[in-house]
Amino acid sequence: MNAETDTHEQTMAQMGQKARAAATALAKLPATARDTALRAAASCLRADAPEILAANMRDMAHFKGSTAFGDRLLLNETRLDAMANSLEEVAALPDPLARTLAEWTRPNGLRISRVAQPIGVLGMIYESRPNVGADASAIAIKSGNAIVLRGGSESFHSAQAIHKAIAAGLRAAGLPEDLVQVAPTTDRRFVAAMLGAVGRIDLIIPRGGKALVELVQREARVPVLAHAEGLNHTYIHEAADHEMARRVLANAKMRRTGVCGSTETLLIDASLAPALLPVLVQDLAALGCAFKADERARAICAGLPAAQPQDFETEWLDAVLNIAVVDGPDAALAHVAAHGSEHTEAIITQDERVAEYYLARSQAAVTLWNASSQFCDGGEFGFGAEIGIATGHIHARGPVGPEQLTTFRYVVRGNGQVRP
Repeated sequence: MNAETDTHEQTMAQMGQKARAAATALAKLPATARDTALRAAASCLRADAPEILAANMRDMAHFKGSTAFGDRLLLNETRLDAMANSLEEVAALPDPLARTLAEWTRPNGLRISRVAQPIGVLGMIYESRPNVGADASAIAIKSGNAIVLRGGSESFHSAQAIHKAIAAGLRAAGLPEDLVQVAPTTDRRFVAAMLGAVGRIDLIIPRGGKALVELVQREARVPVLAHAEGLNHTYIHEAADHEMARRVLANAKMRRTGVCGSTETLLIDASLAPALLPVLVQDLAALGCAFKADERARAICAGLPAAQPQDFETEWLDAVLNIAVVDGPDAALAHVAAHGSEHTEAIITQDERVAEYYLARSQAAVTLWNASSQFCDGGEFGFGAEIGIATGHIHARGPVGPEQLTTFRYVVRGNGQVRP
């Protein structure tokens, strides 16, 4: 271990201690205090808009990535106002801690309750999108947790400016500023310090590309709430309404191509494809979409580029759509099982029986019927915002909002019972 690595670990230890103390102090305050702080933070975000947008322009000036990732990084007045609105929406949600999850009485008269409580101190490692820091802060505060944020180097100045506004909101509401802390450096060794912060961080949440998630899962010594790539499919069944299919697919692919809820592969029934596939291709091409198609799709639309096997396992996050022709819902489910990531799946059909069959057998964290895959979003689910999309099989799945960032404890009430 060199001196710089040791310094990062010391910094992380100090931040963890402050976060723990802040979370302990927050636990003594009523839910109204959390909500007041979120509304104050939203006001500060709006008041600091010129400073935040200037910081974002500094980041954009040095950004060298793709157009799609540049769109994720970019802030403007509309997006900044949406960020502030999200904080206010989270504040308006029911208190996730004021919940008795279950209660029962044993034959010996003991009354047992399972009640919600915060996880403690969260660590969030994310890439590109500056709004992630604000959303994560809001959800952490609402659920009674403290959080340590480490954004990507490409969004460093944006993250610092957003954090300054949130800290001002916490201060104005009388809450500890250490509830939300931001990594003071872009050095990747600080990420390693976070991943090894046993006893300082209770849960690490990575939000970014495959390489980031795999790194966190491989190196973390604290529990991880992770998500896989958004290898999402929209399956158009033979009983689909054609106009609905055109409208929904265009939105699912092209509304924002750089978000993880974007559809990356179109599956279409063979009986429907000759009539509808050329129209779908024409619609999307007019919007600037490119394609990777299997042999059956190319037999219908001869000009489509051929898909390579790896294409169906690529999260494009760009205006590129894979296309495969399938023979019914079981074949569609088999394709998804072979190439998907259990993130988001969608079926378009007017046949309710087929839809329910598909919904029941899909293993994805989120499955939609007759709706765009881009609805996989905490805000759209009524969570106000999200800290990420969880695709694992333990704890939370799908969009992670305030309720998903709680755990539980047991409270037992007796009247003098002793165990025989």
